[in-house]
Amino acid sequence: MARPRTPKLSRPGIAAAALDLVDRTGEFTIPALAAALRVSPSSLYNHVCSKADIVELMRGTAMSAVAIPGSEDDGGARAPGKGPSWSDTLREIAIGYLDSYARHPRLIPLLTAYTVRDATTLRVYDAMARALAAGGFDPAARLRAVTILDSFILGSALDAAAPAVVWEADEAASDEFTQALAAGLDEPDRARRTFLEGLDLILDGWAARAETDRSTLGV
Repeated sequence: MARPRTPKLSRPGIAAAALDLVDRTGEFTIPALAAALRVSPSSLYNHVCSKADIVELMRGTAMSAVAIPGSEDDGGARAPGKGPSWSDTLREIAIGYLDSYARHPRLIPLLTAYTVRDATTLRVYDAMARALAAGGFDPAARLRAVTILDSFILGSALDAAAPAVVWEADEAASDEFTQALAAGLDEPDRARRTFLEGLDLILDGWAARAETDRSTLGV
């Protein structure tokens, strides 16, 4: 019998199958993944080293949808002075990041248990750090800012996947809370609108602080 021209297994194929399992069940195991791919568990180890390796492949698959402004994925570098500001760069990245993980919310809890090693994902954080540096953030402030954005985006992605009724107030709830629920839960596209408002608050706050720091230094 002739051998197939292409291998039955590949790292992208393993990542896609694992992500499908996580999307449906919230977890994956090596035996379940092997069964989904109709191979033996030992066959998987010809392409991946461990479960952690597969998690990183899934992380990279999700993050590959995030375009970096000015990169080749975004159509190449812009002319000098024509690119987005540092805050606009962060906004574009954050929105793409949210859109990707909102499609795979069950992946988020799994990712938090593993160190980020995937090159595709690291390129996104690298772009965020460079944008923050352009905004005048010192190294320690850059890391704090990346962490703030990361936490906010992932939390917002979970909110985007939440049921329509996120909170169900009981009789002990205050009027202030029940009025807020009545006014806000039926708002069209509530999760995305809330994310965009929060993102603007974060970025505008950082921009205002940067301007204050420049004024203080007489720059």
